[in-house]
Amino acid sequence: MFRFILLIIASLLPMLGNAQEVKSEGSTDIFAAVEEDDKFVFIDKQGNAVIPFKYDDVGWYFSEGLISVGLNNKYGCIDKQGKVVIPIKYDFPVDFSEGMADVERNGMCGFIDKQGKVVIPYKYGFVKEFNEGLAGVEQKGKWGFIDKKGKVVIPFKYDNVGFFFEGLADVEMNGKCGYIDKKGKIAIPMKYDEAWPFSDGLAIVQLNDKWGYIDKQGNEITPIKYDEVWGFSEGQARVELNDKSGYIDKYGTEITSIQYDQAFDFSEGLAWVKLIDKYGFIDEKGGVAIPIQYDAGGVFSEGLANVELNGKWGFIDKQGMIVIPFQYDEARGFSEELVCVKLNGKWGFIDMQGMVAVPLQYDAADNYSEGFAGVVLNGKWGFIDRQGKVVIPFQYDYAWGFSEGFARVKLNDKYGLIDTHGTIVIPIKYDSIRVLPVKQ
Repeated sequence: MFRFILLIIASLLPMLGNAQEVKSEGSTDIFAAVEEDDKFVFIDKQGNAVIPFKYDDVGWYFSEGLISVGLNNKYGCIDKQGKVVIPIKYDFPVDFSEGMADVERNGMCGFIDKQGKVVIPYKYGFVKEFNEGLAGVEQKGKWGFIDKKGKVVIPFKYDNVGFFFEGLADVEMNGKCGYIDKKGKIAIPMKYDEAWPFSDGLAIVQLNDKWGYIDKQGNEITPIKYDEVWGFSEGQARVELNDKSGYIDKYGTEITSIQYDQAFDFSEGLAWVKLIDKYGFIDEKGGVAIPIQYDAGGVFSEGLANVELNGKWGFIDKQGMIVIPFQYDEARGFSEELVCVKLNGKWGFIDMQGMVAVPLQYDAADNYSEGFAGVVLNGKWGFIDRQGKVVIPFQYDYAWGFSEGFARVKLNDKYGLIDTHGTIVIPIKYDSIRVLPVKQ
């Protein structure tokens, strides 16, 4: 049985606020969903209610202009103005892909369009969303593919199917996996125990508990010999064999020997590796770019990496030169050309030359985001600007970084939202808040 991992990164912003009540219905777009007493209301960026409290459940993101909502164990969709576009009558959440949504009623599945019209009848036991114009559907225990008109383009003969990516779909038959094209022709034989979707012309496959990579012609660009493999990052992929790690390039060449005790993805052209309890960096050709001599550290960010040596933290550049001496008890990665560091129990900020930009006087701190940093004094969170000026007073139990001009805050186990002036946009009174991104 193959596995298919599809990651959808969605944002949950728990927050707090304390001020005005949510106002009457507005006409602007939905920005967030807030929860109170197990009911959700949608609000705009001014904190106005776009629609009143009514839903038991809401989705995590807008997809093609719509978001799923639930009421009394039934689901439908609303648009960004809060209008019900898809009636709330389906058994499971409704999410659109390529203009179609798979829906279930009375135990059978079909597809609707964005006007709510049933375009493919409820006649399938299971369905998967459309991708590259085709969707996997199940009938009487076998899977095939249909197009957006409901025409069966690949017969029902597979035990399971994945999704089409780069013109090929992973399929399973009699316990073995391979790939087919959009005409149903076998492009890569059914011989693998697991098969993952193609990305940038390569796919991960498993055979006899070992992993490797193949291209779209079915050529094994590496032997199927690794215990673990990962996706490519900056043209290289991590692989593991006999509890040791190394890297391959997209031609399948091992750019390093499989020797490291730990390995991380490439970032800014270098990868952080561990060997016999020490860390260093290798370059994209597999050569040691920075000696493996550090006790701990992080990846490169804005051209510098935080590293630890003999219990103290400093920063090095990509040539391994010490830019900021090893003098701090803790140090994070750079963000917006500043970084928070800790010394003698207090946090502050230094610039890329190592000059103190904000005195080390805080009990905790987060990196800068959109020109502001959250810091803690006497157990409460506030925000400072790049000059270290307190712009939002120390009053919150917790605060998250700014994103698109807003920050999540927490007070007395309730959540709200503030803007960069510290104005409470969404009162700190809700049990949860979901800022709703658009699914890419």
